[in-house]
Amino acid sequence: MVGSWVNSAEILGSDLPLELSGTGNRRAVLMRALREAIRAGRLPPGTRLPPYRSLAADLGLARNTVADAYAELVAEGWLAARQGSGTRVAERAVPRTPAQRPRTPRRPARPLLDLVQGKPDPSVFPRTAWLASARRALTRAPHDAFGPGDPQGRPELRQALAGYLARVRGVRASPGQIVLCSGAAHGLRLLAEVLGGPWAVEEYGLPFHRTLLAAHGVGTRPLTVDEHGARVAELGRTDRAVLLTPAHQFPTGGPLRPERRAAVVDWARTTGSLVVEDDYDGEFRYDRQPVGAVQGLDPEHVVLVGSVSKSLSTTLRIGWLVLPERLVEPVLAAKGEREQWSSATEQLTLADFIESGAYDRQVRRMRQRHRRRRDQLVAALELRAPQVRVTGISAGLHAVLELPPGTEHSVVRAAAWQGLAVEGLGDYLHPAAAAPRAGGRDERVGGNGQNGQNGRLRRDGLVVGYATPAEHAYPEALEALCRALPPAPGPGPAHAPASVPAAPREPGPAHAPA
Repeated sequence: MVGSWVNSAEILGSDLPLELSGTGNRRAVLMRALREAIRAGRLPPGTRLPPYRSLAADLGLARNTVADAYAELVAEGWLAARQGSGTRVAERAVPRTPAQRPRTPRRPARPLLDLVQGKPDPSVFPRTAWLASARRALTRAPHDAFGPGDPQGRPELRQALAGYLARVRGVRASPGQIVLCSGAAHGLRLLAEVLGGPWAVEEYGLPFHRTLLAAHGVGTRPLTVDEHGARVAELGRTDRAVLLTPAHQFPTGGPLRPERRAAVVDWARTTGSLVVEDDYDGEFRYDRQPVGAVQGLDPEHVVLVGSVSKSLSTTLRIGWLVLPERLVEPVLAAKGEREQWSSATEQLTLADFIESGAYDRQVRRMRQRHRRRRDQLVAALELRAPQVRVTGISAGLHAVLELPPGTEHSVVRAAAWQGLAVEGLGDYLHPAAAAPRAGGRDERVGGNGQNGQNGRLRRDGLVVGYATPAEHAYPEALEALCRALPPAPGPGPAHAPASVPAAPREPGPAHAPA
């Protein structure tokens, strides 16, 4: 609802000092009020906020509205959420003023080079083809498309997705089993509300997903990840669900091996639990045929979560849940009576984009482009840093560079000094799987947090998003990356003086995955 929403100066039934007024939807007004209270010091760092259900009742809001406001403020760094301690104001939520910042020597300003994963280059969005689909979709749209939205989503898009996912990903589902949402994160929020917890997750994964689940009261515990994906044998009977990236483990790379795919489905059948399959980049494989979705093995025990954020744009807030039939109604009840998240006109446009073949053409185009980028990265490292092993390159939009033990943080700092934004592999490690290092050596961590023979190996590495930079900036980003890497052991210069090779105009021979 857009317009002016004014509540009393103080939240009814709550001691939070918030001023709720202004224009915009209710979630935006609530987020703005919380930010202002934190910025002004009325909510000091460490202050515990009421549970989202209580605050929603006090304000007369939908629980999802308050829960999503909390989750977004956690993602922005204003709030912090931990299992068992609720949601609190983050310790460093308020940025320091310029007068408080320490005076340190600065390098001259220069353009920031970006190799952070998850942000495909926006300049390659297919504007002409998308506009053509939008025109056709609006011309053909039925009158009800401009009325209150169906929370399940437009039937035209659900029909198109059912056919596309069956053809490309091996998914078995009718349009009635698909619920549209505003992205993968929104889909996980809905599942968290419906299923409850605890969930098992891969020990390496998106911190945002763990934070999102925690904000909805769902605790997570890590499963060990090796070169064959998650060790699903570690799943227990008390796990309500397991969140996996089977097509291409994020971020370490590599598909879940067939025996483990079968085993996790057997676990779900035996325990009555659910497999949540995050199919974030299943369409982008380069050296072999795509791996089919686990959902095709057992549609009644696997939920497929997908979106267009990697194939088209992160600004298109369209995602989907492919659900077992028994979960469709509970998820719709959690979502609400009307569509509040995803535009019906964008859903109709995407339906035409898929049915016309434009989506297939875009995926093929992006697959060729990302493969050239990947090959250029591998070639640059072979020339400039042959001591660095590259993994996870048979698919996806990023690669992992393995580093010597104890060097990850220094390499990330060196990259920042070069003007390059890149993330360390440790940023994605589940807190319960992390282990302190002793003397720069890797530590194996057992399930109880102690070093153990069968525990986890804490690895040093970089997660390099080779799909992120614009075409003109990619060679410079690779140059900065190579300069930041640790030198090869032994005598001789740290790096060869040669420059990073230019990207080939046509796809060259594929590099076998390490």
